[in-house]
Amino acid sequence: MSVQDDLAAVKRCLEDLVRTVGQLERSVAAEGTPPAPTTGRAESVVTIPDAPYDSELWTDTDDEGLGARDRHAP
Repeated sequence: MSVQDDLAAVKRCLEDLVRTVGQLERSVAAEGTPPAPTTGRAESVVTIPDAPYDSELWTDTDDEGLGARDRHAP
C-alpha cells in the first residue's frame, strides 16, 4: 500500500469513529444520565496468601511437561 492509500484508510476509520461516537452520545442522551461508577473494592476479589501450599495437595499430580512422578518418559 502506498502512503496515500494508508492515509485514505485512516481517514475512513476516523470518520467511522466520529460517526459512532456521535451515535453513542445521542443514545446516552436519550436514555438520560448514566449511573455514576461505583468506587471501592469489588466484592469478587479473592486475596491469595503468600504462604506456601500444602504439599499433600500435589501428591497425585503430573509435573507439566515431565509426566507423572512415578513413571519415566517413553
